[in-house]
Amino acid sequence: MKIEYKDLLDAGVHFGHLTRKWDPKMSPYIFMEKNGIHLIDINKTLVCLEEACKAVKELARNGKKILFVATKKQAQEVIATEASRLNMPFVTERWLGGMLTNFSTVKESLKKLKNIEKQIKSESFNALAKREKLMVERSKIKLEDVLGGLVTLNNKLPDALFIVDIKREHLAVAEAQKLGIKVFAMVDTNSNPNLVDFPIPANDDAYKSISLITKTICAAIEEGNSERKKDKDKENLKEEETAKRELDESPKAE
Repeated sequence: MKIEYKDLLDAGVHFGHLTRKWDPKMSPYIFMEKNGIHLIDINKTLVCLEEACKAVKELARNGKKILFVATKKQAQEVIATEASRLNMPFVTERWLGGMLTNFSTVKESLKKLKNIEKQIKSESFNALAKREKLMVERSKIKLEDVLGGLVTLNNKLPDALFIVDIKREHLAVAEAQKLGIKVFAMVDTNSNPNLVDFPIPANDDAYKSISLITKTICAAIEEGNSERKKDKDKENLKEEETAKRELDESPKAE
């Protein structure tokens, strides 16, 4: 997915926050101030986005999991849709403190969710009283709201995070830092880009901007997944050819 200057401009990626709300560490990415608002240098955004896409593609090619995090309303739908499409984990409701640093608790909760799902599908569930059924179903909904997007982690910590709005998701950023997990993020003019490994200077409040950046990152992941599949197919073919050659060259039984 090739993104050009005009695409970013049309999506309003360059609109930052009010100048009084800025973080001075964002100054290298700010083009100018207009009507009391900072405007992001889109050329810098293009460079950062290209670097982020290259790195995230490599992670995907190596079979790594990227956790998508965005709890603000205008980002929830696109994040959940794109992450689900790529079979990647996501958090869109709220970030639970310790979701990464206390991952053993999360694993137990995910196990509980799976057990509840099995219980609902079983014949014994139909034998329960109406009130008991309702309680089980409510427990399932509650767990799904918070942890449903983490099922694809397969009980392992993610290898990287993609975050929309690091100021809002500061707990996720702090936990990733503590564990040495790489962070890719949309960083607006009110945030500190030095807190993440791959900052993408961009408007993290507008739906169009969030959607464009997210879909571009996901396109890179998709390319990585595709190359991984090709690599596996080549490897399997090579193994088959080697096995066939060895069979042909082996001495025939008398």
